[in-house]
Amino acid sequence: MLPSLAEMWKRGDGPSERASRDSGWKVAASAAVSRVREGRKPRSMKLIIQIPCYNEEDSLPVTLDALPREVPGFETVEWLVIDDGSTDRTVDVAMAHGVDHVVSHPHNKGLAQAFMTGIEACLRLGADVIVNTDADNQYNAGDIPRLVGPILARKAQIVVGARPIAEIVHFSRVKKLLQRLGSWVVSLASGVSIPDAPCGFRAFDRAAAVQIYVFTDYTYTIETIIQAGRRNIAIASVPVATNDVIRPSRLIKSTASYVLRSVLTIVRVFMLYMPMAFLGTLAAVSAGAGVVLCLRYLVYYFLGQGTGHVQSVILAAILLIAAMIFLMGALISDMVAANRRLLEEVRMRRLADEIEKLRGTEGAGRGMTRSEPGE
Repeated sequence: MLPSLAEMWKRGDGPSERASRDSGWKVAASAAVSRVREGRKPRSMKLIIQIPCYNEEDSLPVTLDALPREVPGFETVEWLVIDDGSTDRTVDVAMAHGVDHVVSHPHNKGLAQAFMTGIEACLRLGADVIVNTDADNQYNAGDIPRLVGPILARKAQIVVGARPIAEIVHFSRVKKLLQRLGSWVVSLASGVSIPDAPCGFRAFDRAAAVQIYVFTDYTYTIETIIQAGRRNIAIASVPVATNDVIRPSRLIKSTASYVLRSVLTIVRVFMLYMPMAFLGTLAAVSAGAGVVLCLRYLVYYFLGQGTGHVQSVILAAILLIAAMIFLMGALISDMVAANRRLLEEVRMRRLADEIEKLRGTEGAGRGMTRSEPGE
């Protein structure tokens, strides 16, 4: 049995106890998920291709028809559809086209939550490698062997597709610019250089998938790469092709909304994963500007002209107060981030333990399954 969070806090805090707690979740995760990486070939290598769906009855048949049933390096290839509260015939279409597993949300929760539901379902179904693709057939399914290649070669644990952004005709200049900006932000926050960070066509080995958890509701693409970089998970990128557009993007209703959401996502990334650096920088800028205005007023004051420059003192006071607020926010956010990391580790240990127990039993057999998240 894994210890509860309360029990973990009640334990001693000597060097040996801290070392044991710090390494405990790593040992649990590795024991549950590292057969492939350590060269101990599982009894049957399984690849599960997951597809988050929301009202995709028209585009899903095209996507499923292109998916492979055989991929070199795997004895079993299964398909899983995450029904994110669809109100059309998405589930019926999936079942009619031979999808092995369907997991349904009772209502629409957004792409990021659908992605996470799929990842956890794939892990519980015994996946050794998970490939995520979109329901609109945006990505060329023929590139799946290329996508999983670095994982099978043990050169990476996560592989992200790199689309030919400059050659995609239906991408506007603004979107292409924001794609590059998003990739730069991810590189800055994660320390990993990925040319097409927003690409949703990606593969995860079991060890990496156990460690991933998405906090945002809008998209999972940027956050998962940042988590991988900060956890020292090996990540690679391979070029992939795209298909013709079947339908307009659901995430991009207009250029203005896409710009706004992209900016908010970038700010949230810095606030969530680099709170001290982000808010500390704002505090330093505000304090610096406040000090400059104070010095400006003092210069005029000693020159006998201070009467007409009281506004500088007022603005300087506002900026210095703002700097203190930013600094306090940075300290509080940093402590919250430390608590979040602890909770992530507790979740990881429990999930790894659950997966190990499931793999010790008969495992998930082939055939259609239909379930709600958590079942």
